[in-house]
Amino acid sequence: MNENISITDGMFKAILESIDEGIHVVDNKGITIYYNEIAARHDGLQVEEVLGKHYLEAFPSLSKETSTLSHVMATRKAIFNKDQTYQNVKGHFISTVNTTLPIVVNGELEGAVEIARDISRIKTLSDKVMELQAKINKKSIREFDNGTTYTFDDILTNDETFLSVKARARKAAELHSPVLVYGETGTGKELIVQSIHNASNRSGPFIAQNCAALPATILESILFGTTKGSFTGAEEREGLFELADGGTLFLDEVNSMPIDVQAKLLRVLEDGVIRRVGAVKTRKVDVRIIAAINEEPEVALQAKRLRVDLFYRLNVIYLRIPPLRARRQDIPQLIDHFIDKYNRKFHKKVKMIRDDAADYLYERNWQGNVRELEHVIQSAMNFADGEMLSMKDFPMLQPQTNEVVMNKSIEPLRETLKKTERRIIERAMIASEGNVKKAAKQLCIPRQTLQYKLAKLPKRSSAE
Repeated sequence: MNENISITDGMFKAILESIDEGIHVVDNKGITIYYNEIAARHDGLQVEEVLGKHYLEAFPSLSKETSTLSHVMATRKAIFNKDQTYQNVKGHFISTVNTTLPIVVNGELEGAVEIARDISRIKTLSDKVMELQAKINKKSIREFDNGTTYTFDDILTNDETFLSVKARARKAAELHSPVLVYGETGTGKELIVQSIHNASNRSGPFIAQNCAALPATILESILFGTTKGSFTGAEEREGLFELADGGTLFLDEVNSMPIDVQAKLLRVLEDGVIRRVGAVKTRKVDVRIIAAINEEPEVALQAKRLRVDLFYRLNVIYLRIPPLRARRQDIPQLIDHFIDKYNRKFHKKVKMIRDDAADYLYERNWQGNVRELEHVIQSAMNFADGEMLSMKDFPMLQPQTNEVVMNKSIEPLRETLKKTERRIIERAMIASEGNVKKAAKQLCIPRQTLQYKLAKLPKRSSAE
C-alpha cells in the first residue's frame, strides 16, 4: 500500500458532486464555501447564487430560529434526519430530510455541513393518498363502498390451522378490540383484515396505510392530520384517524413505523384522542385499529423495531396466518381459483393443468406464498394457447437444461418418491376397505389431500 497517496481538491470535489444528496457547507461566519448541484436543484437556484453568500442572505425564508445550520453552529450538536419543508425561490415547496453536523477542528468551530435528501415526491404522493381517502370517506357507506374488496368467502382453505385462524377472525369481527396479524409477505394479511371489517357492524370506511419507508414527520401528518401553518406549506387537513372515524384503520408493517410515531399511536389506542400536527386542541375518534407485521413478533421486539407497550396494546387479538408451504393441500384449490380468475380477465378457456406441472407447483417452497403462486399462474395464463396448462407455460420454473443424471442406473428421486407414495396410499386404501376418511386418518393427512393424490395416481403397469 502506497502511504503517499492523497486525495486532491479536485478528487474531493468530484466525490462530493457524485453523491445523490444536497450538500451545503458554511464557515464559522455563515458564508457558503461549498454548495453542490443537487442542493441547487432542491432550492431552484444556481450554485453561483449561493456560493460566497451568507446562508440567511441566500435563503431569506429562513431565520436563525428556523435554520438547522444556525442551531448546529450555536449548540455544536448534530441534528440527524430532521424533516424540513420550505419554499424555494421559484415558489415550489420542497420537503427534505436533513442531517446537519458541526465542523470542529482542534476544539474550534470551523463551520457546519448540511446533507439533504429530497423527499418531495414521497410527500406529494402521501398528500394524494390523503385526498383520495378523504373522497372515500365522503361517499355514502354501503357494502363494498367502503374501500374494501374481500370478505371471508374469499378466503380459500381446507387447512385446519388456517380454518381455525379464519374462525378466530370471524369472532374478532364481532368485537372492537385491536387486532395484531402476523404473516409472511404474500400470505393474505389484508384479505383477513378486510374480511374482519366487512363482517363487523362498523359502518365507517376501511382505510389502509403501509408504515414502511416513510419519514416520521410525513407518517405523523398522514395519520393525525395537519393544521394550517404548523410548518411551511402545511394546510388544514384531516389525518387517516379522522377519515376512518366509525370504521377501521389498518396499519400494515407497523414494525417499520418510526419509534416516536409508535409512542403517539399508543396514546390514541389508550384514550381514542388525536391531535393534528401543530394543533392545540384534541379530537375524539372512534377507530378500530388492526395492525400487521411481516416478521415474528419476538424478533421485532428483540430488535427494538416494535415497542413492547405498543405490542401488548395491539396484541389483544392475535392472528397468525400460516405460510403456503405449511398448507400445501390448499394449492390445488388455489390453482383452480387463479385459473378461473385469469380466464375471465384474459378471455381464455383453460380448463385444467397437466399432472407434471401440478406436481411441480405442489412441491415448490413458495417463499412468496399465495401472492407468488398467483403471479406464477398469471404468467402461465399469458402463454397458454389451449385448454390445458403444461410445463412449457411456466418458463420461469423450468429446470436447467444441463441438469443430467450422471449415473443412469439410479432412478431419479422424484420418480422413486412417487412410486413409494403410491404404494403407501394403496396399502392404506386396502386396509381401510376403500374408505378415504379412514385411510387419511391412518396416513395422518387431511382427507382433501388424500382425495387429490388419489385422483392423480397413474394406473399400474404390468411390470409393476
